[in-house]
Amino acid sequence: MTALDLSSPVAVVGTGTMGQGIAQVALVAGHPVRLYDAVDGRAREAADAIGARLDRLVEKDRLTSGERDAARARLTSAGSLDALADCALVVEAVVERLDVKQELFRALEDVVGDDCLLATNTSSLSVTAVGGALRVPGRFVGLHFFNPAPLLPLVEVVSGFATEPASATRAYETARAWGKTPVTCADTPGFVVNRVARPFYAEALAVHELRAADPATIDAVLRESGGFRMGAFELTDLIGQDVNESVTHSVWQAFFQDVRFTPSLAQRRLVESGRLGRKSGQGWYDYREGADGPGPHTAPPAEAPAYVVVEGDLGPAAELVGMIREAGVEVRPEDGYGAGRIVLPDGGTLCLTDGGLPGSEDLVHFDLALDYRAATRIALSASAGVRPGLLSGATGLFQALGKKVSVVGDVPGMIVARTVARIIDLAFDAVARGVATPEDVDTAMRLGVNYPLGPFEWNRRLGDTWARDLLSHIHEWEPSGRCAPSLALHRHAAAADAREGTPS
Repeated sequence: MTALDLSSPVAVVGTGTMGQGIAQVALVAGHPVRLYDAVDGRAREAADAIGARLDRLVEKDRLTSGERDAARARLTSAGSLDALADCALVVEAVVERLDVKQELFRALEDVVGDDCLLATNTSSLSVTAVGGALRVPGRFVGLHFFNPAPLLPLVEVVSGFATEPASATRAYETARAWGKTPVTCADTPGFVVNRVARPFYAEALAVHELRAADPATIDAVLRESGGFRMGAFELTDLIGQDVNESVTHSVWQAFFQDVRFTPSLAQRRLVESGRLGRKSGQGWYDYREGADGPGPHTAPPAEAPAYVVVEGDLGPAAELVGMIREAGVEVRPEDGYGAGRIVLPDGGTLCLTDGGLPGSEDLVHFDLALDYRAATRIALSASAGVRPGLLSGATGLFQALGKKVSVVGDVPGMIVARTVARIIDLAFDAVARGVATPEDVDTAMRLGVNYPLGPFEWNRRLGDTWARDLLSHIHEWEPSGRCAPSLALHRHAAAADAREGTPS
């Protein structure tokens, strides 16, 4: 099964931001495109708006004037659904209500031919449920574009329970012919991206609700240590707090209130207060004119230790040993068993967080980094009773490596580590349940939400038992089940233990 021929007309129903974006993608690819909206005049307005965007593409040398003129000639607005009768593909981008979408597709089925591919751009509803009322449900598929559709490359091609494989293949090949990067997935709440991405928001909110760090500090650590393009709080402000919370709530309800997807009370209060983010002027941050946003907590300068003792293997943080030497701090290696640690001259110890609490006056945890050499900030965590000199020495050591230091509360797993571990866990669980392949999950998370690595890429870098062990320790301290490792992750880590001859 191949992509739709470029001579085949494509219709887009619903001419809001997403509908216009999808129509532009199909139009620039070379299809005749017809726009329809139930509100009189909206389709014509949308056609004009798309034409203006084509003009801007010409100004940016992304289209020639001839290509623009040809595209405009292929774009028409439809006064009724009947005008879509000969379309080979109809993509719906109307309001996220099941009854509205079902009614639309029943009406479309009375108009278009049985060989017309019908697609929904829903991000939160069941593709199976939307297509369930159709006479020919096998030609119904999810085509989930990401906003802005002309710019973001990812398209999730979602097969409902009744979707014929040939329909999904045609949708996939068509999206690819349009210059997109499609991934295939089963019809599950949140599909791939909105399912696997929930911990990115949830763990930041959990750390905030535990009063371990403020939003600006959490965001800075996620960006500058974790390598994420945006922090969770600034990203939800950009998305819209109401939109982000709605997706979270939808996924939670669809999974029968699975504790792993529990929404945040702090975010609920923000939405109730009308602080929806950039679009309302206030969210976690203040975007009103003249507002001065808060900066992250950054520790004051401290003196670096003259030397450190490194015991055992630091695992994902092993690169720190060479960096410490390069900074002019003497490193005295010693054999050690178990997790590696850095010992300061006063006997205090620094360890990469293992998901537990520091719990000792002689121990400081540091957070995971995507790349310790490239990271510009490191988070430290210690118990309330930690010796002041130890925290100062730990701060000075990382400052000597050129890092800003944020001291956060003693929350299990800190910020980056618990976030990455939970993303890895949900990815393994999704693959085990047949949602998508590991390769498609990694592609979806890198392209759909701009993660620096896909979950399986993270897992390969950190080790096959790292996420399970860290989440198991978090679960000991927070036994709600929210951070408990999935069966899929347990199985994967147990297989790694067996290969290494380690008791699981």
